[in-house]
Amino acid sequence: MNETLIRLEGIQKVFDRDGAKLDVLRSIDLSVERGEMAAIVGPSGAGKSTLLHLMGTLDLPTSGSIRYAGREVTGLSANALARFRNEHIGFVFQFHHLLPDFDALENVMMPGFIRGESRKTLEPRARELLDAIGLAHRATHRPSELSGGEQQRVALARALIMRPDVILADEPTGNLDSVTSERMNDLFFEINERFETTFVIVTHSRELASRLPRVIRMRDGEIEGEDRAPAPNARIGRGDEEKEDTPEDGGGDGA
Repeated sequence: MNETLIRLEGIQKVFDRDGAKLDVLRSIDLSVERGEMAAIVGPSGAGKSTLLHLMGTLDLPTSGSIRYAGREVTGLSANALARFRNEHIGFVFQFHHLLPDFDALENVMMPGFIRGESRKTLEPRARELLDAIGLAHRATHRPSELSGGEQQRVALARALIMRPDVILADEPTGNLDSVTSERMNDLFFEINERFETTFVIVTHSRELASRLPRVIRMRDGEIEGEDRAPAPNARIGRGDEEKEDTPEDGGGDGA
């Protein structure tokens, strides 16, 4: 039996906007197994990004429980949560958020620097990751000298430097052209296979969602259902994507 890495139970998120209560998430129950690759899809405003932020402990639910490998994290202090994220969770967003004054290698090492690790410890790991994503030759280039696809790949390597249990990605290919997006999508599978890293990806991309073995469908702050592929890491070519019942491409999540 596979190990449950993430378990969300009874998750609700309510925002107060100008005195009005806005129910963004309603009684979400969700489990993600270690090593799994899952997409979260749905129309803008469905609550996808909010759910991902809660899963990543960037925000806390109004009510409900979030557990990682059986450990309850919703009651941790802000400092303890920051340490937990640094050690266990990697993030890739639509915008790469690389630091402009540092080169690719230094950007990849940055989470380790924040944790207090030495360059001597981090650099071999960072160079291995840059090699894994095909950017070993760009290690000394700053973000402004990299293409959009290269910047996103560096962001992925940065997310992996602390050997996290899970990568949480929010529209990671939303700003990339179709060819670069496909290469980035391939990289997710390669990283999953090489490092056994769990991936949960919020996406409007039909092509990416159709390739992931699990697709969680959201609407109006609730999980309305999910689809599972008959085989793990099922890969569907670009010409087959129209056969999949997945969302239309569109903008980022409004929630």
